Amino acid sequence: MTEELTYIDAVIRISLAVVIGSIVGLERRNKPAGFRTHALVSLGSALFMIASLLLGQEAAEAGNQVYDPSRIASTIVQGVGFIAAGVIFGGGRRITGLTTAASLWVTAAIGLLVGAGFWQVALMGAVATFIVLYVFGLIEPRITGPQKSRVPTAKRRDRAGDG
Repeated sequence: MTEELTYIDAVIRISLAVVIGSIVGLERRNKPAGFRTHALVSLGSALFMIASLLLGQEAAEAGNQVYDPSRIASTIVQGVGFIAAGVIFGGGRRITGLTTAASLWVTAAIGLLVGAGFWQVALMGAVATFIVLYVFGLIEPRITGPQKSRVPTAKRRDRAGDG
């Protein structure tokens, strides 16, 4: 059994979630979901995880041994997927926002880890995410060339001209 989560621990975890989520958000500052959004996704995920842990403690104190804190975490993954889908835009032969959506998803995982008390893993995840976003962002044009979007799309026919 793990130690009881105190309110001081919760405050520290909330603060860490904002700081660590902001690390990822620094690189995304000029994107549809930037610095503040990433900090908030990490914060929100941590708050949900902390709430889940506190509810588990309350359930255990009341004699309920069947509480599963991972259930709330799984719904966070779904909810963040919905938010992330909102930053993906398609137009013509170009799709944008996929990297931002993925970074929101990763930031939610970082917040969950912090909320659960695994801040060291969350910090390493944030550093790895920042490397992927920033360093790989510098390297990618040299590897793939200047054209970033290579997603094939179907061409639309105008049926008005088909007799």
